[in-house]
Amino acid sequence: MIIDNDFAGDPDDLFQLAHHLLSPSVEIPFVIASRLPAAHRGEYIGTVEQGVSVVGELLQQMRMDLPILRGTEEDRTDSSPVRSEASDAIVAEALRDDTDLPLFVALGGGLTELANAYLTEPAIADRLTAVWIGGPPYVQAETAEPTATGAEYNLSIDVPSAQVVFGSPIPLWQVPMDAYRRCLVSWTELRRRVGDLGGFGAHMMSALDGFADLIFKYGINLGSETYVLGDNPLVLLTALQSAFDPDPNSSDSVMTPRMSITDMGWYGAPQPQLPPVRVFTRPDTRLMFEDMFAKFASHATKLGISVVDDDTE
Repeated sequence: MIIDNDFAGDPDDLFQLAHHLLSPSVEIPFVIASRLPAAHRGEYIGTVEQGVSVVGELLQQMRMDLPILRGTEEDRTDSSPVRSEASDAIVAEALRDDTDLPLFVALGGGLTELANAYLTEPAIADRLTAVWIGGPPYVQAETAEPTATGAEYNLSIDVPSAQVVFGSPIPLWQVPMDAYRRCLVSWTELRRRVGDLGGFGAHMMSALDGFADLIFKYGINLGSETYVLGDNPLVLLTALQSAFDPDPNSSDSVMTPRMSITDMGWYGAPQPQLPPVRVFTRPDTRLMFEDMFAKFASHATKLGISVVDDDTE
């Protein structure tokens, strides 16, 4: 399992990473900190280096150690790859011949590093499955129209890389915007079930609170009731597969023709010569979040933190 996320942005990726790290069914050789757009509402907010720092702080809180690889900050100006230690590591992991385990690349941000890895070595296409949080909704498997808020955020991070991946034969599981927005958790639940888990829990909640305060300065009010942990389907679809004939079959999905991606970040024409995309339409949020809360509490106990059962009066 390769985890690739824009860790300098929305801290939902920290919940996904912590959840993945506590899932015994996956082996994680390294974590990739990938790029953000240079600007967010006119203000520079993050870099790959900041993402590396964010992951390092989380690993320290969890008392874990794992290599953190850097993605590139550079835009690609032609069809040549912009190689980085992250994209080279994806190639090397995909081409391993010392394991029979399937390889998933879990992507919670842009598709930069996977696209550069594929352009570096196209042979990786049939040696991994990409699981991506991103893209606009599909409308009856037809071309989706732009929304009032513009292109979907994760796709907009790097449209040329999305064009590469969607124009490739890489097996792709996708959780588009209308599906990942279903991954709502109440602030009350987060504060009760995460915030009380000692330094680890305080660290996680501080990241959410800090992000909410940051974007409030730019006129975005997240409200006081719910937060979208939209990256956690990466855990649900990979680590929490069914016991018999492993598959993420507790979540609804459809096989959809693979669309091209336009320069504006919308779906273009179907590409029938390429494999379809498995689009997840309704994640099993009960399994996903209850497993996350239980694993967080168990880990806190291992760290020596006293955890009070919610049912105890």
